[in-house]
Amino acid sequence: MDSLLDFEECIKDSPEFRLKLENCEADVSVLETQLDKVMKLCSKMVEAGQAYNTANQLFLTGLAELSMHHKKDGVITNCLNQFNQGLQEMVSFHTMLFDQTQRAISQQLTNLCTQFLPQLVETRREFARIGEDLDTAAVKNAQVSRHKAGEAERASHLLLATRKCYQHFALDYCLQLNTFKTQQRLDILNSVFSFVHAQFTFFHQGFDLLRDLEPTMKTMAAQLSQLSTDCAAKRKDLENSHLLVQQRDASGEPLVSPCPESDDIIQGYLFKRSRRKSKTWKRCWFSIRDNQLFYRKSHKEENVVLFEDLRLCAVKSLDHIERRFCFELLSVQKCCALQADSEQLKQAWLSALQGSIDLAYRERAAQLTQPKELPPLQCGGDSSPGPPVHRPPALGVALGGPGNHQCCDCGEEEPRWASINLGVTMCIECSGIHRSLGVHLSKVRSLTLDSWDAEQLKLLCVLGNNVMNRIFEARCSEEGRVKPRTNSPRSEKETWIREKYVEKRFVQNAISDGAHAGLRLYRAALAGDLIAMAAALAQGAEVNGSLAEEEGRTPLIGAAVGGSLLACEFLLLNGANVNHRDLRGQGALHAAATAGHTGQVCLLLKRGANQYAVDERGQDPLAIAVETAHADIVTLLRMARMNEEMRDSEGVFGAVGDDETFQDIFRDFSDMASHDPERLTRRQFSRGGEEEEEVAATEDGGGEMVNSKHHAEKTSE
Repeated sequence: MDSLLDFEECIKDSPEFRLKLENCEADVSVLETQLDKVMKLCSKMVEAGQAYNTANQLFLTGLAELSMHHKKDGVITNCLNQFNQGLQEMVSFHTMLFDQTQRAISQQLTNLCTQFLPQLVETRREFARIGEDLDTAAVKNAQVSRHKAGEAERASHLLLATRKCYQHFALDYCLQLNTFKTQQRLDILNSVFSFVHAQFTFFHQGFDLLRDLEPTMKTMAAQLSQLSTDCAAKRKDLENSHLLVQQRDASGEPLVSPCPESDDIIQGYLFKRSRRKSKTWKRCWFSIRDNQLFYRKSHKEENVVLFEDLRLCAVKSLDHIERRFCFELLSVQKCCALQADSEQLKQAWLSALQGSIDLAYRERAAQLTQPKELPPLQCGGDSSPGPPVHRPPALGVALGGPGNHQCCDCGEEEPRWASINLGVTMCIECSGIHRSLGVHLSKVRSLTLDSWDAEQLKLLCVLGNNVMNRIFEARCSEEGRVKPRTNSPRSEKETWIREKYVEKRFVQNAISDGAHAGLRLYRAALAGDLIAMAAALAQGAEVNGSLAEEEGRTPLIGAAVGGSLLACEFLLLNGANVNHRDLRGQGALHAAATAGHTGQVCLLLKRGANQYAVDERGQDPLAIAVETAHADIVTLLRMARMNEEMRDSEGVFGAVGDDETFQDIFRDFSDMASHDPERLTRRQFSRGGEEEEEVAATEDGGGEMVNSKHHAEKTSE
């Protein structure tokens, strides 16, 4: 142990004490320099470690992105996720290690230096000053003459007082030096021990982590071995397939064939002659599917329907033009010249087209002999034709939507209530709170007691709790709010629901720019994007706001133009004015009749649209439908007008309610528009007054429609 300053020697103030004091001060100065150096190096080490952790975190983020890229491969995804979790734990351990190092070295040594060194410096300054005063007093005392007794006495008293003061400061200075030398040994050793203990804990945690990962690594090693074997076999299969395709191409086989993995009957490249420039031909990708001929100009573009119904077409070889291997497809409306790459390909396409036409006629004949059966409602989109089954009840359909099996506000299982305008399901307690908000915010219905339209059920399936909660709870974590649970008090649920739907506190950018949100709502309604529409309404868009840049149209008119039945229903449920008209005097019913959207016309009529309103040209929706030759819409509007006239004429003397035939027709149209819009018949009137010509041909309900029209005409007569 280092020698300390002796207090007795300090009183004597001998040269040996002075030498020891000087050596002790030099040791303290050297120690201070070394401590400062250690603290600076520790800070640099911690900064480098934090930079390493940051780089390591970026590396782990890259690994996570790589894992997402292979999310369809379960083996790679599982392996990368396991390693990523382990490495993430190591980063956390490193972070704790550097934090403990900072506290162990820098903080403890800094406390040591700041606790003693500034006081030592101050005491050293006072000690040196009083020492100089002592020397001065001693010199004065020695210089006084023996004959001056009074002056000699004063000098002696001054020397005695100065010596006592010097001894007092010297003892304090020695005590502080001895205390610092004693304390620094403890603090330095404790600091280093804490650092080594942090290192020990870090490596021990790493060992435990890797030991826990050992079974997983063994499993992964087996999976990697199997993956290596599968990869080699797959590579060999690919090489063989490549060789077979190369040999087939060399043999001159046509690059067109039936497609067993898709619904297409045949696919391949053909040259298509331009309608405007007869000498211009463009190579496109053609395919036949669902009795229709599609083509795609490039891989970046979507399929375009060239002929909607091949039954109305005839196909023949085109031998009178200069180009080779050409054939022609003709319909009543248009004709199109196509060219194959060889005679063999041409014959293959001719056979496929003719076969598709024959098959469509056979399927049509089979449909006409079967009783009408509408497909059941399916969640998330239009249902596809299938075997007749019973429709599920409203509860089963609604709970099949995304997240609808739990209450949207408290998470209770198997909710029995729903809000038709918000598209969410809820428990009975939350439904009572929703009712208290008012029907302008939430229209609550029972999934077991109330009747539901097909469009409303579809809204619950397409939107649902998951989608709407992503909109109305987007900023929940930012606001520091916790969603109530099933057993939470009613007051807590009520506060949450009001903040969520009335104040829209958690909606992203709620009511930030109403005009901008209104434009987004119109565009979303035009595109039929229900999720974007719900987000725009939540952010403050006005459901009845008319846009000057869109000729004064409202989102409902945009939805009628776009043709989305669910978009129209969603806007109507949220308070859209069904009879609002744009700057040209046209409303949603005019727009639907112009575009030929039968389902929208039926829905708007059911929701009270005025079919007698005329636009700036003096045309009502019926006149527009006649002008645009949409036969089904003409039939609907005539039947609706006829039913209204019959009801007005009967008055109190006639039967109460609407004509049953009219209601049956509307129900058929509504069901087909909700479940299978392609089944709606679409006819066109010829301009010369000839009979109607059928263009789209799936009309299982055609016979019933004809009977209904006949009944209506007889009733009118």
